[in-house]
Amino acid sequence: MLFSSVSFLFGFLPIVLILYYAIPKKYRNLWLLIVSLFFYFWGEPIYSLLMLASITSGYVHGLIIEKYRGTKRAKAAIVSSLVTSLGALAVFKYCDFFISSFNAVFGLSVPLLRIALPLGISFYTFQILSYTIDVYRGTSARRSFVAFGAYISMFPQLVAGPIVRYSDIEWQLDNREYTMSGFALGVRRFIAGLSKKIIFANSLAELTASVGALENPDTLACWLGALGFTLQIYFDFSGYSDMARGLGGMLGFEFPENFRYPYLSGSVSEFWRRWHMTLGTWFRDYVYIPLGGSR
Repeated sequence: MLFSSVSFLFGFLPIVLILYYAIPKKYRNLWLLIVSLFFYFWGEPIYSLLMLASITSGYVHGLIIEKYRGTKRAKAAIVSSLVTSLGALAVFKYCDFFISSFNAVFGLSVPLLRIALPLGISFYTFQILSYTIDVYRGTSARRSFVAFGAYISMFPQLVAGPIVRYSDIEWQLDNREYTMSGFALGVRRFIAGLSKKIIFANSLAELTASVGALENPDTLACWLGALGFTLQIYFDFSGYSDMARGLGGMLGFEFPENFRYPYLSGSVSEFWRRWHMTLGTWFRDYVYIPLGGSR
């Protein structure tokens, strides 16, 4: 179910918001979990069980890590969490790549598995890992499975990000504030993202498709297609991120910014600090620095 689809805009979203604010606050995480699972089931009915298994795994690992923090059992639990989450990601996302590479190197013909990639598996895998690593570092584990499940499966950022780390949203899961100004700001941000997607990204996609269909494009057409595709992927990705942040604002959450005018960067390194920023900071804090950083 795309954020720009009629079924989402005029069916799913109004029902979610009306009931979300109609029920008592203590049940809103439960409602958010239910509608998020339904949202995912709508697009990935088979892999909904995989996401539920991943949520359960992260929840149980977090409790074990906190209970035995500072002992070898906690280390074993964090290793188990890493292997479980990254193993599932590797199987579904990179298995055929490794098989094809193996075939190319050794001249074999091992058949590819051709496993369909589950929607959003990278995003919820990184969020589960951020949670278990944060708990290992000293953060309190989430006792409520409902709140934890709502955090992992939250439909606004489930499919295209931004990657919301547990440390960013821990307090908001129980104490988020609901204001008209926050809701209105969320609506404006959602409309801005929807405009990026519908008006710019979709139009530029038609342009690049037209250029790609040419048999013998001239230099001008090639440059036009390259520029069009460059802008298309930006407006598409940043548009979805803006819609996600807008939906979060409507629900009382504040998600981190994901794009900051990357094409105005003065260098390649600055570009990557401005493009998909939540992914960059995630790798910096959970991979690069723990492995030694610049050392």
